[in-house]
Amino acid sequence: MPSLPSDSSSGATRAARAMQLCVGPLQYWWPRQTLMAFYADIAEGPADTVVLGEVCCSRRHEFTLDDWLALGRELTQAGKRVRLATLPLLMSEAELRQMRRIAAEQTEFELEAGDTAALQAHASRPDGRPRPALALGPHINIYSRSALREHTLPGCATWVPPLELALDAVARINPPRDPVRAPEGGALRTELFAFGRMPLAFSARCFTARHHHLPKDQCDFRCRDDADGLLLKSREGQDFLVLNGIQTQSAGLHCVLGEPDAIAAAGIAALRLSPCSGDFHAMLVLHEQVFNGRLPAAEALRQAAGLNLPGTLVHGFARREAGMKELEHA
Repeated sequence: MPSLPSDSSSGATRAARAMQLCVGPLQYWWPRQTLMAFYADIAEGPADTVVLGEVCCSRRHEFTLDDWLALGRELTQAGKRVRLATLPLLMSEAELRQMRRIAAEQTEFELEAGDTAALQAHASRPDGRPRPALALGPHINIYSRSALREHTLPGCATWVPPLELALDAVARINPPRDPVRAPEGGALRTELFAFGRMPLAFSARCFTARHHHLPKDQCDFRCRDDADGLLLKSREGQDFLVLNGIQTQSAGLHCVLGEPDAIAAAGIAALRLSPCSGDFHAMLVLHEQVFNGRLPAAEALRQAAGLNLPGTLVHGFARREAGMKELEHA
């Protein structure tokens, strides 16, 4: 595997910034060369944390778990904090075994639990086996403070709220002045899904295969043809949803660049950006500049409107409105 660039100064840079940035797991099937080039750029960019692993379909074999582990080591050497994610929907014994390798066996990287089975596997590690830090992924149904407390197991450090939770709801569930605490006593940090197409639902069926009139187990891996998923339009011609294998996603790209004050008030510790084709790295830089006081939000939105992105910027969920509501300045 090609070596990624190292950055010995990135730790000091992270410490100097108020808002941390996280590159979420890749939701699409990109060619291996494209994927490696993407993470080489991430290694040199402002992201503090990178989430790796397959989070949609286990039939995607471009990268094995050993490949993800090797990439994680490269990114760690480049100064990044690495987290391994598990599938949100487990449908076979093979997927259960893979989840257990990540959640109960490997000790190198933090775990992001895609569902409660991964939480159970993490909690049931044999005595004496190191327990990596734990993040509660966005597809675990946590919509109240009591639910967050119930899911905060030993080692838990991060909560990624469900995508449709408004900022004021996130602030009430894990307020900055009275955060939920792990059994060890540490405050749980909130990591907000800040940019990207939102995975709204998962199904045992593969809708990409269905679109191409193929059975799921003989799909010809057609999702490789769609770098950002397969766009669906309404009868009126409006961009509506995106098919990505077993995922149904939003057509618009959720974006909170215009909400720095509300995000600060909610005590958000980190922002998560979901990878997409086009000018993703420019969006990463804009978020770093806005949320660390180096660029006004209005100017960032103006610049974002001119980027090559695979959809319209939307922000409704953050404001308790329809999720597909477009950004006024976009």
